[in-house]
Formats: sequence, C-alpha cells, structure tokens
Amino acid sequence: MPSAVEIDPAEQTGNSGKTLDAFHTLVQDLNKVLGPSSGLTSADVDPKNVQDLMRNYSSNEEEWKRYAMSDASRTFTRNLVDRGNGKSNLVLRGSLKETLYAWPDRNVVNKGKPSPLQIQKETVYTQEQVTYMSDDIGLHKLGNPDPENFAVSLHLYAPPNAAKVGCSMFNQHTGASSHMISSHFFSEMGQKM
Repeated sequence: MPSAVEIDPAEQTGNSGKTLDAFHTLVQDLNKVLGPSSGLTSADVDPKNVQDLMRNYSSNEEEWKRYAMSDASRTFTRNLVDRGNGKSNLVLRGSLKETLYAWPDRNVVNKGKPSPLQIQKETVYTQEQVTYMSDDIGLHKLGNPDPENFAVSLHLYAPPNAAKVGCSMFNQHTGASSHMISSHFFSEMGQKM
C-alpha cells in the first residue's frame, strides 16, 4: 500500500558554481533564513519566513525526484536532502492528512490512568500546501489518505532533534508516551543506504 516519502532538506548550496533549480534554491534559502540558530523557536528566526519560502515553491518533480526514494513495504521513508538546519512540512506530491491532538493530561497519565488524545482538528493538505507544527501547538499525526499513490513531502526539523535523538510517540487511547529512537534515513543525498 503506497504511503509517504519524507524528504529532509540540508546542504545543496550551489558551491559548484552551477545555477540552482528552484528546489535547491529553496533548500539554500531555508539554510540562510535558519542561519546558525538553534531552530525555529529561536528568537532570531520567524517561522512565518520559513513557511513563506516553502509556500512560494512550485513543486517540480524533476528537481526533487532523485531524493524521493520509496518502499511500498514501509509506512514512510525518510530521505535526507541536506544536513542544514531544519518543523514545517510542504507537500510536493499527493496529499497528507494531518490530525492535531491536544497534549494528554500528564498528571492523569502519571497516576497510571488513561488520558486519551483529543482530536483538535483534521486537515488534508494537497500539493504545494504548507503546514507548521511545534510542541506549543500540540501533537500531530501525518498520513497518506490515498491508498493508490505515494505522497511526497518536504519536512524541516529545526533543530533536527527527531533525527538526532528520536522523538516521543503517544498512545492515542491512553495518552502514555514512549521514546522512539531516531528513524534512520532510507537515503542520503540521493543514495539509498
């Protein structure tokens, strides 16, 4: 069943002197906006600037397809494009359904009782739409609602904590969390690992 291909951007800066296509220009511009900051929540970074850059990109599969390696036996593949600074999401092809949840009540969960995740909003994003997520907003789940076609999206994690140290996964029914080790990249810079 087709699922999602996640592309993490990072280091295609055009140092070779070649003219960059729009996708690689986007990656370069994202690195400039994020600069040496510690991420999207840094005082010197406006997440809206990052979202605007992504929103202004017109998806051209010829520019990014070498990075979008998929495997139908997996729910998603993570393909690294750039090692630069990188939480926004841009749908490059297909659609993604995002479910936003409120944080579970930690006091209830810590007492061993369930605090089911409460859905705040569900949105389907299509090609060239941008979504933004941070811990301040809540929790989210992304999935491909189309069982016939792969979805391809560009994810930015800044700082790239999920890739480096993993993330928390929450049980939808109990609110309990468990730490997941970083999911390894399926490919890096267009080369399958």
